[in-house]
Amino acid sequence: MTTTVLISGAGIAGPALAYWLRERGFAPTVVERAPALREGGSAVDFRGEQMTLLKRMGILDDIRAKETAMGAQIVVDARGKKVASMPSVFFSGEVEIERGDLTRILYEHSKDGTEYVFGDWITGLDEDPDGVTVTFAHGEPRRFDLVVGADGLHSGVRRLTFGDEELFRTDLGFHTAGFTVPNHLGLDHLGLICSIPGRTVMAASGRDGAVLNIGLLFASDSLDVPRRDVAAQKKVVVERFADFGWETAKLLEGLKDADDLYFDSLSQIHLDKWSQGRVVLLGDAAWCAGPGGSGTGLAMMGAYVLAGELAAAQGDHEVAFARYEEKLRGPVKTSQKQAAGIGTFLVPKKQFMIGYRNFLYRVLGSRPMTKVFTWLTSRAANAATLENYDAPVAIRS
Repeated sequence: MTTTVLISGAGIAGPALAYWLRERGFAPTVVERAPALREGGSAVDFRGEQMTLLKRMGILDDIRAKETAMGAQIVVDARGKKVASMPSVFFSGEVEIERGDLTRILYEHSKDGTEYVFGDWITGLDEDPDGVTVTFAHGEPRRFDLVVGADGLHSGVRRLTFGDEELFRTDLGFHTAGFTVPNHLGLDHLGLICSIPGRTVMAASGRDGAVLNIGLLFASDSLDVPRRDVAAQKKVVVERFADFGWETAKLLEGLKDADDLYFDSLSQIHLDKWSQGRVVLLGDAAWCAGPGGSGTGLAMMGAYVLAGELAAAQGDHEVAFARYEEKLRGPVKTSQKQAAGIGTFLVPKKQFMIGYRNFLYRVLGSRPMTKVFTWLTSRAANAATLENYDAPVAIRS
């Protein structure tokens, strides 16, 4: 019998895994809490070995058709004066695409042969020697051979399997917010970055010239803001940035009508083990690194390895999960190490640190430093080796 796999999360890791499982003879089902695919979101980039994976999946051309084609990122001071310029490779890699566009592409490439269930989520997991009985918020209980939590930093599958999030989450001391507003700055494939102590505003416009993608970051301790209370999150953002200066007042006006706010802490997840029995975690649910850790590419690499190892082990989940973790632990460590200090770099807490950061931008952005800079930004992306997997028909364990 064909091995059935339930995947929680239809973001990026989930559909990527569904694609590879289907290719290797498994029967994947993806359950997503949102009523439909999540649109919008910040841009994500790929570089190095990750480009080979995109080619192998047959989605590179689709991604290039939707890429942001972002140019340089210009660092300005509070008066709007240019103080540094960074080449596109620093933030945008070899190819960059908005998260919602990537999610759509992965869905389109995986939907044939994959069951997608929107507007529902897992509420219980009851494992026995032959499989897992899964209960849902709305749907009837169902049986699956394996369950994968690809449901992000705040993974419900991780909570049900390993315990409360606080046991594994390390906050990096910063929060981030992202949303879109009309492009009143007239940016054309260009980004602007402005920092004052403890706060940074980023505005960029890429493929859609009518829209500004806004990213706000600020130093913070733990905040007691409900995850699904958008009004409360907007209130926090306005309070934190009301006196920022530069173009921020206009951006905050646009936030009032924005319906795509993303708000969360910059955090990492550290687990001693990514699987328990027939349940395994993938992507941010297992190892969230934070910005600068090449998390999207690594999640897709992880999906490729997990599906490949399950096929190589002919559905023996104990063997496959162990091999998957063995091959990804090193790259994840590199990713988390690279991302650990990115908050301080993006959001310096003192004025002299902003000046030093801008100096580093000027040095790293200079032509003689291009190769060094490319190497620095590609370390996490190249940490995982893309192996070749045969594709035997999966059999039920």
